[in-house]
Formats: sequence, C-alpha cells, structure tokens
Amino acid sequence: MAQYRKLETDRDFQEAMERQHPLRVFRDDYVIDSGGVIVRFDNRTVVVQTGVGDIAYHPRQECEFFETRRRPS
Repeated sequence: MAQYRKLETDRDFQEAMERQHPLRVFRDDYVIDSGGVIVRFDNRTVVVQTGVGDIAYHPRQECEFFETRRRPS
C-alpha cells in the first residue's frame, strides 16, 4: 500500500527532490501528473521529469504536490 505526503514547504520539496520518490500532482482536484520526480523548484514553479524527454512545469501556487512512498510490508 502506498503512503502519501503533501509537499508544502521548501524543505518538503528539497527532501522529495533528494529522495527521488514519485509524485502525484493535482490541479483543480484532478490528477495532472503522476510518477515523475522533482528535478528543480523555486517559489513559483516545480519542474517534474517523468521520462527522458518528458518534463512538465507546474505552477506551485495552483497545484498540490504529493510524494508517493511504498509502505513497508
């Protein structure tokens, strides 16, 4: 079963970027990105890479970001 952690602070985003755990990104209550990892962020934008050439730029204030981790069995 997966465990989700909402990313809100710069520290949260930094930890998620270092751990390279997959993300789920929501905008207006819809999943708009899933499975990518954070490659860069600032106070306005979070850059998520899902594949070699698949990079998305998400506005930080308009989206919700959740780190996905597998719970130990």
